[in-house]
Amino acid sequence: MRTAVVLNQDQMGHGDRALGQRILGTFLRKAIALRDLDAIVLFNSGVRLVAADSPVLAELTLLHERGVDLVPCGTCLEHFQVKPAVGRVSDMDTLLRELDAAAKVITL
Repeated sequence: MRTAVVLNQDQMGHGDRALGQRILGTFLRKAIALRDLDAIVLFNSGVRLVAADSPVLAELTLLHERGVDLVPCGTCLEHFQVKPAVGRVSDMDTLLRELDAAAKVITL
């Protein structure tokens, strides 16, 4: 079952930022074992996760190398002045296609 994960912020959950980033790193490390994970769509502050100084860049790079499509929003990258170290810059049409193609969408 084709699955997409949506990361719309640079941490998992709300509240303590350090904790949110830590548990997001754990989630992404464990997500490498998910067979049906096909795409990670990133928008708003979630695009910070594909930056060279991202605390989860290693995890995202491993996912990308495994074939997971990393799709950060180009408008959001521009807004936050982020140059992606991994993934492909996309637009809203691409984000919508990724979500539409997924049988299951998980939003963190």
